[in-house]
Amino acid sequence: MTQPAVSVVVVSRDRPTALTWCLTGLSQLQYPTFEIVIIADPMGCEAVRAGPFADQVKLIEFDRPNISEARNLGISHAAGDIVAFIDDDAVPEPSWLHQLVAPTDREHVAAVGGFVRGRNGISWQWQARTVDTMGDTKPFDVSQNRATLLTPKGQHATKTEGTNMAVRRDVLVALEGFDPGFAFYLDETDLNLRLAHAGHATAIVPMAEVHHGFAASPRRRGDRVPRDLFDIGSSWAVFQRKYLPEGQRRKHWRAIRNDERARVLTHMVAGRLLPRDVRYLLSRLDRGYGQGLMRQRGGAQVSRSPISAFKPFPWQKRMSVVLAGRSWQHRRLRAEAARRAQHGEIVTLFLFSPTTLRHRLRFDTAGFWEQSGGLFGRSMRNAPVFRMFSFSERVAAETRRIGKQRLIN
Repeated sequence: MTQPAVSVVVVSRDRPTALTWCLTGLSQLQYPTFEIVIIADPMGCEAVRAGPFADQVKLIEFDRPNISEARNLGISHAAGDIVAFIDDDAVPEPSWLHQLVAPTDREHVAAVGGFVRGRNGISWQWQARTVDTMGDTKPFDVSQNRATLLTPKGQHATKTEGTNMAVRRDVLVALEGFDPGFAFYLDETDLNLRLAHAGHATAIVPMAEVHHGFAASPRRRGDRVPRDLFDIGSSWAVFQRKYLPEGQRRKHWRAIRNDERARVLTHMVAGRLLPRDVRYLLSRLDRGYGQGLMRQRGGAQVSRSPISAFKPFPWQKRMSVVLAGRSWQHRRLRAEAARRAQHGEIVTLFLFSPTTLRHRLRFDTAGFWEQSGGLFGRSMRNAPVFRMFSFSERVAAETRRIGKQRLIN
């Protein structure tokens, strides 16, 4: 069966280094027909033009701080049947696109979402969730090895994450894309609810994995401490106007504000914020909410026909290989991993120390995956703190754990 053409849309602002990292990961995707559409600010565009992928992607400059408008511009330029979205501070597993779009061979599946791993590369940041018209999310269980198809029920929609989702282009056009009233935050939640209202089915695909770095931005620091809550406040106001009866909004906002206050106070107690920072952040949250009550919503502009022709990314069939050694061999092994990645291989490097240290996984800017930690330590966080392994047994166990996502035979 012919696989659909996919447009991968990446929106980037204030993070040119992260964007380059993301593109390196996207270049290793094992999928025959996809294009990359980058919507970036001037710094991001400059970074792409200076890198190795400048002539292989669609690059559109956009310098307004509105992720919904930027994504709609990406949709307008996307010429694939399916439009996939990933953040500029995220990297996909090589099998990501193949896994993510597989359920769309069923015509009634309009959207798909995958699982997202956090900054340590192993713990889950987001898995399967639902969301309702109050904006509340709830986790639910799905098969870990195959796609689960879900149809809308009542006031609940299937939640997909903006850094790991795909939607049929014709459905996005019919829904007028993302609502520009959500400049940041709740943008994909709003789309999920509109997909559900229109009766569209969504598939959750756990094996379609993305690693999300949570890079620093004007809204948050690298350690996830907030710098500004204005856009969160304004998005909640827009959300209430769309989905909540007026009589419920005051109580709902009070609960949201209390949650945000508790969050910033937790950071203050931990020494990451000062009392004056808490006052500033809450004042910005309130100002944003007030602005959101007057912000225009809806009225998105998405081109029915693609603005530009499909620009296939020059993917290559890559062999996935494993390198492994002791932690003190890191210099030699990293150099070899970088060399082999440069020559077109998908490289996974295991570096183990004779300890019980927890494992971490990262995608190196040189284009290889590195997992490090103790030979006897745990990788999955629900595993025993100590488990006896020989070196070869541990390499085999970790290879099995990530083999399907990394396409290791």
